[in-house]
Amino acid sequence: MTNLKRLSGCVAGLAAFWSTGILAQEDVQTLMDLGVSELRQEIQSRYDAGLAASIDPSIVSANDNRYTWANEAKTQCGIALGFLKSSAKDEVSIGKCVLASQMMTRVPPPPQETAVVIDRPRNPACEKNVSRLIFFEFDSFELPASAEDTVKFVSENKGVCQWTNISVIGHTDRAGSDSYNETLAMNRARAVANYLASGGVDSAIMKVDARGETQMREQTADGVRSPQNRRVEIVAN
Repeated sequence: MTNLKRLSGCVAGLAAFWSTGILAQEDVQTLMDLGVSELRQEIQSRYDAGLAASIDPSIVSANDNRYTWANEAKTQCGIALGFLKSSAKDEVSIGKCVLASQMMTRVPPPPQETAVVIDRPRNPACEKNVSRLIFFEFDSFELPASAEDTVKFVSENKGVCQWTNISVIGHTDRAGSDSYNETLAMNRARAVANYLASGGVDSAIMKVDARGETQMREQTADGVRSPQNRRVEIVAN
């Protein structure tokens, strides 16, 4: 299949060269001006070169058209030599001999390297709108020990994930009044935001907000204490 493709490509190239007359006209004309004896030597040397190239293992196995051109040079130069036996200068076969001789010596440029795109596993931390939670004791905005892990997670991944917005939102359960819980939720959010800032997170990309008891994680009746609702939610994107 490789040889067939190579031959097809060469035949197409020959047709294009010969149909448009793109030949080394100066070389052909120079040869045509030689005497028969000198011309025979020139054509013979091209024939010999074509023969040698056609049996050169490095050319035969190469993934290019030099092998086919070598055979073409051998054929066309042989035809020209046949005419020269009767002292006839056949310009067509001489021109094809010259062209094929030139083409068989052209080493194609090395293939351009194609950039390899490595499909790297996506960092789970960088999924859109990453959410982390910090839970608080009842009626407290003192940071729990577990907050350290969350702050470490955000600090270590903010550069890798190129987060530009970090929302810090405070929540409470439904024990206490609405106004008290709003203040408590904001105090929790600010405590977390300050801790994030101390861990290297730029305050300029943080938005601190409080929702009080309006957005429960666990649905409860009014006045019920719920550890799941006493939280600060950190959303990064």
